[in-house]
Amino acid sequence: MKTLKEAKIGETVTVVKLTGEGPVKRRIMDMGLTKGTLVHVKKSAPLGDPIELTVRGYELSIRKAEAENVIVE
Repeated sequence: MKTLKEAKIGETVTVVKLTGEGPVKRRIMDMGLTKGTLVHVKKSAPLGDPIELTVRGYELSIRKAEAENVIVE
């Protein structure tokens, strides 16, 4: 298993599991990253953080620290 942080640009992955505690996990779920969701990694900022994703038909930017809490396949 790998994390969303490790996904390559242009890759489409499926969320398998969320890790993290309390408010961090809740925030990730509120952004639409829930189990079974398809996520397309669009691009990353010039210095690598944040990364831009397409989730459920909308654009989302998250920091790599948050992306580490999303297990994908």
